[in-house]
Amino acid sequence: MTGRLTTHVLDISIGKPASGVLVELVRYGPNKEIESIRISYTNEDGRLNHPLLEGENMKKGIYELYFHVGDYYRNRGTSAENPSFLDCVPVRFGISDPDSHYHVPLLISPGGYSTYRGS
Repeated sequence: MTGRLTTHVLDISIGKPASGVLVELVRYGPNKEIESIRISYTNEDGRLNHPLLEGENMKKGIYELYFHVGDYYRNRGTSAENPSFLDCVPVRFGISDPDSHYHVPLLISPGGYSTYRGS
């Protein structure tokens, strides 16, 4: 298997990568049980140092990424709200071809976010 799952986070409110965002990956089992797969922080380029999944760990199924953007904005001193409007952004997606590259970018600002299947 040659597939992999990657992500990156861009803070469009400042036009730069979002460094230090906690990212969690979970997989949903056949009975909707949740298995924690990986927890990591984005680096200075807004990316993780390693793929979230790759090789034999890439399996068909439903996954969810949790991006802890509330902590990111609080740590930057950007969020004046307590609690902040966005705290944890969940992105649920499916992997149907474990041999493909799945890239899930997240574009954030204090008041909104956007995601898409990247390349």
